[in-house]
Amino acid sequence: MASSNRKILSILVDLVEIYIPCMSFSIMFLSFIVQIFTRYVLNSPLIWTYELTIFGFIWTALLGALYAKRRMSHVKFTLLYDAYSPQTQVWIRLAGNGLILVAFIAGFWPALDYVLFMGFKKSTVLKIPYDVAFFPFVVFMVGMIIRFAIDVWNDLKILNQKTWKIS
Repeated sequence: MASSNRKILSILVDLVEIYIPCMSFSIMFLSFIVQIFTRYVLNSPLIWTYELTIFGFIWTALLGALYAKRRMSHVKFTLLYDAYSPQTQVWIRLAGNGLILVAFIAGFWPALDYVLFMGFKKSTVLKIPYDVAFFPFVVFMVGMIIRFAIDVWNDLKILNQKTWKIS
């Protein structure tokens, strides 16, 4: 039973972090191509393509960032970090991830409240409710809270073991 639950969770995480951003990027890109064609070839720009491109970018960037965090493929500036001992690296990671985790937790409820509040407002052309357009930010925050909590937990386990081999 736990194996099937883990598989379902893995599929859902992949859906949110890989497939939805891929679809939103594809929609954004096609909309951008249509926008370029109508503006410069037909000399008749469309407004809806701009809105769709903006919303596609929001969905792609925020949900794609979750995948980057999962794979640890985000940009890191580690010139000084790499010079420290493994023990110091654990403390630096713990402090940095802890601060980010606290910031995300502190900002979650106000962000959720604001996104839900924006539901009454709709985009000008496509009439997409803003709570739908900006809901990926809430998903992004939940995902990042989970990922940073796991990172903090793993660093605390390393400190508890007092073994300084970093995997």
